[in-house]
Amino acid sequence: MAHEAVDLARDMMRTLRPGVLTGKGDRDMASEVDFAIERKLRAFLADRTPQIGFLGEEEGTSGVGDELTWSLDPVDGTVNFVHGSPLCAVSLGLIARKQSVLGVIDLPFLGNRYSAALGHGAFADGERIHASQTADLAEALVALGDFAVGAGAAALNAPRLAITAAFAEQAQRVRMFGSAAIDLAWLAHGRLDAFVMLSNKPWDTSAGVIIAREAGARLADADGSPHTADSGATIGANEALLPAVLALVRQAPPASWPHGRSRPRSGTPG
Repeated sequence: MAHEAVDLARDMMRTLRPGVLTGKGDRDMASEVDFAIERKLRAFLADRTPQIGFLGEEEGTSGVGDELTWSLDPVDGTVNFVHGSPLCAVSLGLIARKQSVLGVIDLPFLGNRYSAALGHGAFADGERIHASQTADLAEALVALGDFAVGAGAAALNAPRLAITAAFAEQAQRVRMFGSAAIDLAWLAHGRLDAFVMLSNKPWDTSAGVIIAREAGARLADADGSPHTADSGATIGANEALLPAVLALVRQAPPASWPHGRSRPRSGTPG
């Protein structure tokens, strides 16, 4: 059913223009396609799985799911989509008690489909995939999440800028693609060695986290604790590389960590 739902979204992204843009704050927006896809999939999944709740980026929650919730980003990378960049995705995850258990990510303009279910491995276009085994940060390609915009952006971006500078000095290369779903899918596929995003919205990460985990990556919060839907950050790499990634993250100024946290403590990565 998740694949069927994402098929609908993929076809809409391929055929519809962005249309009128709705402002969501300073330099942030949703397109008509964002709303159209979310409404289509909300109705489709409510009909097919009425016992499961639904969380969408644009219009929030609906239905009541005691243990399970669908989590959808209808167009992850809306700014890319509006500008005609192919780096955008549909991201549909299933969350059970704060943990991602199923995910489907489609890259409509690149022609790729990523999927995973808990305990069943991760797949790209039907083929099993595995995370990178790069253990040396100097050989790692690292993707970073977007900078913050809107109210308080300067304070929120202080640790982001510090982390960017730290990885620029130590990683092989640093990239910012503008889509958390793509970052996590490519982490799972071994196309990236690490991913750092100092935010965590379930619609952005629920599908990608389970895909990356099932491919062998480790996902953690900024303090090193296992990643959940309630985490403040999303940090991933293979088991050998993750400690070095977290160590650099911990060096960033602690003035404005997600959820108002102080400097991250040490912990066991998830």
